[in-house]
Amino acid sequence: MNQSSISFRITEFIFRFIGLFIFGAVGFSLGGKLSTFLGASDTGEMFLYQTVFGMLGGLSGFILIPYITTRPARAIRRSLGHLSAETLFAGLVGLIVGLLTAALLAFPFSLLPAPFGNVLPFVGVIAFAYFGVSLFVMRQGDIMGLFSALSGRGGEGGSSSSWTNLNRNILLDTSVIIDGRVADIAKTGFLPGTLLIPRFVLNELQYIADSPDGLRRQRGRRGMEVLAELQKIPSILVRISDIDAEGVREVDDKLVVLARQLKCPILTNDFNLNRIAELQGVTILNINELANAVKSVVLPAERMNLNIFQEGKEHGQGVGYMDDGTMVVVENGHDFIGEYKDVVVTKVLQTAAGRMIFARVEDENGKRKK
Repeated sequence: MNQSSISFRITEFIFRFIGLFIFGAVGFSLGGKLSTFLGASDTGEMFLYQTVFGMLGGLSGFILIPYITTRPARAIRRSLGHLSAETLFAGLVGLIVGLLTAALLAFPFSLLPAPFGNVLPFVGVIAFAYFGVSLFVMRQGDIMGLFSALSGRGGEGGSSSSWTNLNRNILLDTSVIIDGRVADIAKTGFLPGTLLIPRFVLNELQYIADSPDGLRRQRGRRGMEVLAELQKIPSILVRISDIDAEGVREVDDKLVVLARQLKCPILTNDFNLNRIAELQGVTILNINELANAVKSVVLPAERMNLNIFQEGKEHGQGVGYMDDGTMVVVENGHDFIGEYKDVVVTKVLQTAAGRMIFARVEDENGKRKK
């Protein structure tokens, strides 16, 4: 049970006792009036009515008060927590515009003959407030783009909104936190927006860090260190939130549901989560795909200088790695293990695991060695 749930239960318990005393007092008073109405002249009989109605009122208040105080407030808070800052701002602006419009029309409406002059001002407030919020939320992207353009922060040709870029949320899953590369990417500034970490992701990370298995425990602690590093980066806002997906138990499923509700992408390197999210129309930012995309591009017949430091799987092969970590299989490199040699690319293969490059060692005359 997290701190938010404990705080809610304590608040609900306090409100129950407040309701018990208030409803009990009302019941006690009603019991006295009812006894008088029924003609009870005996003081003991009147006290009996007051006691019974006071107990019934107190019990009703103890049971019913959360349903008219804390629980509706919690539901409203949960609903607002699922909305992005952009949506909330657009809704607030729409509400203000709607109320101002209703205020301007209230006086003309009040001059109409009864009963229209008495009813239409109130109806106008409700109607214009509703339409203002609906319209501004529906066109929030255009409105934020307009604000960005007016403030001189709009994108090229006014087609993109810096407000959207700076205020969008990016959900992080457990695997990408443990992976650690997200901290390096964040330092480069390629992750505009708020890195949103739900509490259940943090709980899963803590569970891994407390695992009896040494390897899992080490991975979990590494994830904690990555989070601490992310929070120290001045250009990145990291927010740990209590938002949750009701009725869903698995962490991956919760992330997908929240991403759909918040209309934000998920940053991950989990292949299964990637597939599940794409099937449900959720945008995925996959670090593995990013790593493959930024690797050096080489073409057949291109030459490079490579350190061949181990033998390959096939006879006569040697293996080396480029600066970005791309593996290069040197077909005739077995005899040159431990040396830097000039090689020429013969073939480039793109696989699910990444890019593989095949090459051959050149001799001193620039010809490929057999």
